[in-house]
Amino acid sequence: MKFIKFDTFDGKTNMQIDSDLLDEAIRTHAEEPIFRLYGWSPMCVSLGRNQKEFPIPDGLDCVRRLTGGRALLHDNEVTYSYVAPAVEGESIIESYKKISGILIDFFKTLKVDLNIGGQKNISTSFDYCMLLSTGADVCHQGSKLIGSAQCRKNGYILQHGSILFDYDKEFLESLFHEEVKGITCIKEILPDMTKEKFLVSLEKFIQSLSQQHLQHDKYAETCQTAE
Repeated sequence: MKFIKFDTFDGKTNMQIDSDLLDEAIRTHAEEPIFRLYGWSPMCVSLGRNQKEFPIPDGLDCVRRLTGGRALLHDNEVTYSYVAPAVEGESIIESYKKISGILIDFFKTLKVDLNIGGQKNISTSFDYCMLLSTGADVCHQGSKLIGSAQCRKNGYILQHGSILFDYDKEFLESLFHEEVKGITCIKEILPDMTKEKFLVSLEKFIQSLSQQHLQHDKYAETCQTAE
């Protein structure tokens, strides 16, 4: 697995980087997954690929995602993206579970148990994506912590998602004109955790997976040579 360490960009740049990673993987027929971490500055609203426009306050950055779903406010969070070949015969939900499983395994190292939760909700009343319940949610004790979305192109998957570190409930409610409930954040689960410490731990975990993948590839090459 190729790992791209955390960095912070504006919304347009973040979405362009993800798009470029997907297109490059397609162009080169890449087999190695790519895992990227990033943040947003300034804070930004991202709209789902097919979502209708809705009023955004003046001065607030806004961008449209490649993936579906509803609007998200990207502020005090850690965002991830994952690019990999789609596995033949694997359903969309199965691919969500496999990719989200990386994050679930990471949180276990922090002594936090997460699970894939939620059921498909066909209601169209929510503009704020984190309020929608889907089978792709990653939850803590029934509350949504990580919201993810996918797109597929030429046999490849781009999945990205928001890991809420903290959020301003009043601001979210004023922005989306909806009651914010049923979500949680790292600061609620781990009150003493700093964002810097969280990032260091997550980066070390992903890098360890990358190293395991590299060692596995070398072992496979050795076996092929021996044959």
